[in-house]
Amino acid sequence: MGETKKKGYPKGFWVCGTTEIFERLAYYLGRSLILIFVTASVATGGLGLSKSQGATMQSLLTAFAYLGPLLGGVIADRYIGGRYTTPIGMAIVGVGYWCGSIAKSPAMVYVMILCVSIGLGLYKTGALIGRIITDKDQVDSAFSIRYTLVNTGAFIGTFLVGILYKDVFAKNGVLGFAPCFKLAAISMWAGAIWFFVLGNRYMGEVGKKPFKLEKTAEELERERAAQKEASKKEPLTKVEKKRIAAIFLVAGFSVIFWIFWNLAYLPVYYYWTEHMNWVVAGYEVPTTWFDAANSMFCVILGPITAMLWRKLADRPQGDMSLFKKTGVGIGILGVSYLFFAVLDIARGGGKISVVWLLGFAFLLTLGEMFFSPLGHAFISKYSPSRYLSTMMAVWGIATFISSLLYGPIFSATFEGGFKFTSVCIGIAIIAFISAVVLFVLDKRLSKLVEEDEEA
Repeated sequence: MGETKKKGYPKGFWVCGTTEIFERLAYYLGRSLILIFVTASVATGGLGLSKSQGATMQSLLTAFAYLGPLLGGVIADRYIGGRYTTPIGMAIVGVGYWCGSIAKSPAMVYVMILCVSIGLGLYKTGALIGRIITDKDQVDSAFSIRYTLVNTGAFIGTFLVGILYKDVFAKNGVLGFAPCFKLAAISMWAGAIWFFVLGNRYMGEVGKKPFKLEKTAEELERERAAQKEASKKEPLTKVEKKRIAAIFLVAGFSVIFWIFWNLAYLPVYYYWTEHMNWVVAGYEVPTTWFDAANSMFCVILGPITAMLWRKLADRPQGDMSLFKKTGVGIGILGVSYLFFAVLDIARGGGKISVVWLLGFAFLLTLGEMFFSPLGHAFISKYSPSRYLSTMMAVWGIATFISSLLYGPIFSATFEGGFKFTSVCIGIAIIAFISAVVLFVLDKRLSKLVEEDEEA
């Protein structure tokens, strides 16, 4: 048993994890750039559109990037293995970013959004990791490590984009938007080749069949015990129905979490730009580096939280339940909003240093590390195989819903005439109530996934 805990992750895990670096580098480079690109003047290489149009386009890119996996999930679950859909999807995303590089009108930007949405719908590295990692005690830590790799790409993309478009690629007064989008496209195509070549070498047969045909040992054992024949039309068991219900329930709390998490970014761009001093050691810090700080902390905290999950799993009483971990994540998010409120009170009528945003970024990221990677791990453990990719997509739909809602909520709260401090405290209270609910209901919710099926 100790040997199982100490063994390394399979090479196939690292193939999927490193592929995330290519994809997230491209995604965050493109996502950070789109808001600036569409609002920059035509003379500087932009589209000259309004800020509201730019915000809408960025919101749609974010939202539909998480909706696409639902349709792609059906394809990977039932028709084509994730090993094949993933590089195809990455190639399509690359085409989308290339369209962004030649965009001269909003129409081509919407083509980019469409291609990115379709391509990411077919991108299934998360679900593949759920089948590569067969030791359940490794699942939580594996997805935390994956999250670190994801954010390595995100950090590179968000950190570089501010330098690349206005310094490195800028020429004769024209900002380097087109080369940046091309770089995102090249990153996706390089990642597709990387995944295809190394996947064939190190991933064996995993992902070559639709997920419904790749059942776990637990599912096969249940079938043998019940002496059932594997069949496409096989109905869901009582345990499987409960587990799917648990996945939807956690996804519901995910909507709350991601609304508040996404909402936290907007005051950075629209409130603290006016009420903070952004010059540090004579250098004006780019606003987009707040995104980079979040990614940097994800990279740092990923291995730390992975070790924490392993230590918790090694305890005599076993690991902390996902529901409690989720509650802790939402609770930390509430603390981050209280931190915002304290900063606003402390500044009085003046400005405080932008360095304080590092504290907020740390709290925001810590909550994220408790919440986001463990949702994928939870689904990998408990989703029926024939619905694995679809259940992964349910997690993405929560992000889709929150991406559509946080803009209007920002307008109704921070922009709705309310005091900044009052809004932050109100959000913190809602977050704390959600955390308490998860802790109080933990035993009942845990029974949904742990209870053995009885006749």
